[in-house]
Amino acid sequence: MSKLVVVLALPLILLVPHNTQTSEADSEAIRQTALDYGQGWYAADGERMERALHPDLAKRSLMPDPRSGKGKIDHMSAMSLVQATRKGYGKSTPPEKQRTDVTILDVYGNAACVKLEMHDWVDYMQMSKIGGRWVIVNVLWEMTPEAKKRYGIPDEL
Repeated sequence: MSKLVVVLALPLILLVPHNTQTSEADSEAIRQTALDYGQGWYAADGERMERALHPDLAKRSLMPDPRSGKGKIDHMSAMSLVQATRKGYGKSTPPEKQRTDVTILDVYGNAACVKLEMHDWVDYMQMSKIGGRWVIVNVLWEMTPEAKKRYGIPDEL
């Protein structure tokens, strides 16, 4: 009998609307957080970068190990990213080459996945809405093929 109830109830469950739509305000806030990160980098605006990040941010990329040449995960914290921003490393990218193309890949409740295409790399960000603010919690990034070639990094590690 319980199997029959499940079989009959399944179509009804599938018809119940799920609240997965994102408000326009949340979409704009997610987009602005990604822009604060990207444009803050290019402008050497540490305050803007810091505003976009959760203090426990984990930013990672696969990079060659200098000793073995094999791939290893390179880690960066929120504080080291803010400090690198303040040092102005992003200003070395000429204004005409600065890109901050934001694509919101998915939003569910207080979680979002965002792709940010910049001049030399692509960031895949995980954001969370905490205290009414969207902040970046995790970033996995990859250099563009052109940047890898310029820096002598193999395509596959």
